[in-house]
Amino acid sequence: MTVTERHALEALREPALNNAADEHVGDDYQSDGYGEMVLDGTEPLDVSHASGEFQELTRGLLGDFWKSAPEKTKRSDYRTFRDRSTKQMAAFSVQIGAMAEAYMAWSLKHGGTKEEQRNCDGVDTKLLSMLVLDVFCAEKTSITIGPTDRYLTSALVRHGLIPCSPITPKVAITVHVLNLYHTTRQRCPHLSIQAYVKSLCDMHEVPFHNHRSRQFSIALDVYLQVVVFVSNLVRRVLQRDQPDWRLKHSCPSCTYRLQDEPAMRFSMLFTQDGNDSLKRVATRILDGDVDHVAASLPTSERTFHHEQYLTHEFVDKFASDRQTGHSIVDEDGDGNLCAERWKNMKDNATQKMWNVFDESGVFIAVCWHGFCLLIADMVQSGEQSKYALAVTSKLLDAFGPDLGGGYDIGCRFKTTLASSVLGEHARSLNYMSLVNAFHGHAHNRLCQLDNLTTYVEGLGLEDLEGCERAFSKSNALASSTRYASIFHRRQAITSYFEHSDEMEVYANLTKFLLNNYKQALDILSNGRATLDRLMCKLRVSDLAIFKLWLDEERVYLKSLLHELPEETLQMEYWQRLVNLAASRQDLEAILSTWTVVTAQSAAPVWSDSSATRRRETTHRHAQENYEKDLKVVQELEGRLGITRCWVPEDKEWQAAARLVANRKYQRALDNVERLVVSRIFELSKMNQSGTRYKLRKHIGKALQTRSAAIQAALTHYNTAAKALGRRTLEFDEVVEYAFLADFDLLRDTRQDVLTRPWASPTARLAINTYFKLCRAEEEVVCLNVEICRIVTYLVDEDRYVRACEALYQDAHPALAYQTSRYHTIRSRFTPLHLCYLEKISHLPGFNGMLSPGISTSCGLGDSAGVPQHVHIEAILSSSPVCVDGGEEDIDEDADEDHGATLEEQCEALQNILSVTTDA
Repeated sequence: MTVTERHALEALREPALNNAADEHVGDDYQSDGYGEMVLDGTEPLDVSHASGEFQELTRGLLGDFWKSAPEKTKRSDYRTFRDRSTKQMAAFSVQIGAMAEAYMAWSLKHGGTKEEQRNCDGVDTKLLSMLVLDVFCAEKTSITIGPTDRYLTSALVRHGLIPCSPITPKVAITVHVLNLYHTTRQRCPHLSIQAYVKSLCDMHEVPFHNHRSRQFSIALDVYLQVVVFVSNLVRRVLQRDQPDWRLKHSCPSCTYRLQDEPAMRFSMLFTQDGNDSLKRVATRILDGDVDHVAASLPTSERTFHHEQYLTHEFVDKFASDRQTGHSIVDEDGDGNLCAERWKNMKDNATQKMWNVFDESGVFIAVCWHGFCLLIADMVQSGEQSKYALAVTSKLLDAFGPDLGGGYDIGCRFKTTLASSVLGEHARSLNYMSLVNAFHGHAHNRLCQLDNLTTYVEGLGLEDLEGCERAFSKSNALASSTRYASIFHRRQAITSYFEHSDEMEVYANLTKFLLNNYKQALDILSNGRATLDRLMCKLRVSDLAIFKLWLDEERVYLKSLLHELPEETLQMEYWQRLVNLAASRQDLEAILSTWTVVTAQSAAPVWSDSSATRRRETTHRHAQENYEKDLKVVQELEGRLGITRCWVPEDKEWQAAARLVANRKYQRALDNVERLVVSRIFELSKMNQSGTRYKLRKHIGKALQTRSAAIQAALTHYNTAAKALGRRTLEFDEVVEYAFLADFDLLRDTRQDVLTRPWASPTARLAINTYFKLCRAEEEVVCLNVEICRIVTYLVDEDRYVRACEALYQDAHPALAYQTSRYHTIRSRFTPLHLCYLEKISHLPGFNGMLSPGISTSCGLGDSAGVPQHVHIEAILSSSPVCVDGGEEDIDEDADEDHGATLEEQCEALQNILSVTTDA
């Protein structure tokens, strides 16, 4: 290296560094010219296996040359992820109002026109350099900051960009990219952020790094917060920001009541149920304990506010140490006839949950049209009664009297509700707990007669299985929420159900009514002819006989719940007599056994006498057993007033023997029924859409095992049936049973139930046909009411929202445009609704009206109300932008900045090496 080149290199150093050139730079490198001699090539540089000597040399010679750009310095960061997240969210929260205003301005500017292609070459003004990520490109762009922008973030949003950092952003993502992911994920919940970002990297032809997913996640959170902020402003403009407004107006068919409507038994029908697919793995710290401090994070429950979600505190108000209740109980009140068939009826099963999960699922309520009403997290427990009680309490407060709630264990919940703190309130509002149609057929027959949808007056053809249909689609969220934070899990769940309500349920609402109308008319047209034919075959003419037969069946089944006390004692006495006879026979056999001892077989005195002691012990045990059985028999004779012990020839003995045989018969029948129930459920799961190949194979093997168990149980059943002279069952007959009610008619042993008129297969078919006709007639009445509600809602909603938009068109055009976008969410489906309504009007048998009515609700925010101007305060009230974030800046772009700094350092080192090699 020449002297001129060395002087040129030293001229790059800062003045402060030049002044300190003569200071010591280390223990090994003094100011004796050794470094210059190495650079001159006159002295070799000893490099060890660990290397690093050349870097130390250059640091000693050039001092802080590497840090000539202070803003590029990679300082040590001792903050935790929790600290950074807390400060980051706090910084974004201060600016969210300004960002929302900028978003509305950008949306107004680009609304009503085609989305313009972003010019990745940027604009001429280079005030703020930014890496912008769009769908098809990612390049450095210069962003203009206007005089009205109070923050860098709001300046970016005004250009349609969402920053990844709140103070000094260096990376921004376009709204189009974020909106595309958010919309696509609602249609395909399996899509994760990482998969989407990897797809963008593939299109941009750049490698994927983990920090890119983190940046995208931050920008997505900010974007969704801005959207929610704008949505709240629109709700305020529409005067729909009152508490529970969304809940009370969620479904126009259920809630938009009109004047002069016919009275109906239920003001609203809903169904509720729990699902354990949307679990969340608990956050843990190093010692393995659950991190309870996570509740203080800004992404915890206390910062997530959504009207659909019930808080833990509200749910826990309905918890108790022992919540039990039974709708059908035995004499002691300690059993439910349906309990063995349902896991969520057993307290010991619902109170436990794996410690690895924090949220073990969700408990939801949907109206009978499918709109999601409420959501509650099941936390570290199964499907306990407190969740159903909390949901019921909220709905009673919102909708008032005459509600009907479907639940797969509605029979149990009915008594649980009555014995809870909510019981008196529910009774005063005439609340009715119901059992879903599909699940109801797996309940006990006596439970079906009281709760099954077919026999409940005023219910129509509703099956109350809306939760199952909702869960069949929402289960796709499980893979992307299993390891998410509390905030992001709830955000994903509520976003999914909101999108489903608007884009699926509301879009198909009139189609739902059309299909139900067709079904009701088909039942009425075909069912009446079938019922007339069956009545002629049964030789009955009065339709009232079917209700009478149903009442007789209910009385009959209740009579079978308990054995008569006298019969129970007689069976026990008979069994004790059998035991006494067996113990007497054993004792006599021992006493009659003699051992002959001769001189040759006599054992010497000193021989082992264990055999003699065993015989004496056996004799003593037999004597004790006989005396014990005799004492029990004598006690029972005193309780029954028997003066002479029964013998097998007595009529009493034979009658009691038949009762015992009947009991064995019933227990054998219970075993067969239990196995058939399991088979029915397994078959339904095997045929269910979405069941994968491996699970189907597993269920198929289980069915083979179940079939073998059924055959063995049938053998025991037929043996007991033959002893009573009752008909036996074949395997092919049992496996074809579709309804568990077929078993209940086999239970009567005191009288021949098949001789009763309602027990024949023809009579049972006629009963079901009659009640289906009754429900179909109710369905037509209900559909006529709901069709008129829909027509009125479409007219009133369009008029009201357009009037609100006109109020703010001059003063707040950006806000008026957001109001029009809110209107577009549902109005886009109005032509589709009108098409289906026209099809309903052309159905043969339609007797409703399509003319709009008059709503009974004309309050604030109601579609039939009068819009009023609401004063919108200034959104922004913060200080101007601060470019220098200092220690408070949460730079989420640190990974990318660090990479850029390394590239600059490597380039500088290459320059130094090139200079030294030139020498």
